[in-house]
Order: sequence, then structure tokens, then C-alpha cells
Amino acid sequence: MNRKLIRPNLTEIKEQFNSKLNRKKPTPPEQTNAENYYFIRQMNSKTPMVILFKDGKEIHGIIEWYDKNCIKVHRNDAPNLLIYKDSIKYIYKDPAFDTDSDTEER
Repeated sequence: MNRKLIRPNLTEIKEQFNSKLNRKKPTPPEQTNAENYYFIRQMNSKTPMVILFKDGKEIHGIIEWYDKNCIKVHRNDAPNLLIYKDSIKYIYKDPAFDTDSDTEER
């Protein structure tokens, strides 16, 4: 019995290999929605927050709403503020109102 050996064409293999190398990784999305999720969660639970500004000032309050460029902070002892996000260094939960189960006595 005489069998014929089938070989693939090398130029086709090279073209397939080169086309795989030329594919670029897609660019990541501009927005991951992590910030939206975080703000919505803090707003719904009315979590007391500390907002630290780039110049070192601290604001304590509850986030009422947010948009692309600013947040509105409700404060009990002072007027409410509309704060531009560009002026914020970082935001964290107010440790004075922390209600984690680790701090409870047993």
C-alpha cells in the first residue's frame, strides 16, 4: 500500500503565526465602575466618611450624591458641601463610627 504524505504549506503557517503576533491587546475600559459601586454602597448605608483634601484639610460627613466631577457631603454640625473630586486626596470610612464585629466585646 502506497500512502502519500500530506504536508501543510509553510507560507500559510507563517501567515497565521504573523497574524497572531500582530494582534494587539485591546485597550482597557476608561471606567471600571468600581468608583460608582463604592459611592453607591456608602450612600445607601449612610456611612460616615472622612474626606482628606490635597492641602491637608479633613471633612467629616455622609456622601449624599456624586457625579463625574464632584460629590455632595452632608454634615450635621456644618453646612453641606459640594466638593470637586480633583481636590480630594483620598476618602475613607470614619473610624469613630466603625461598626465592625472585631471591635465588639464578647
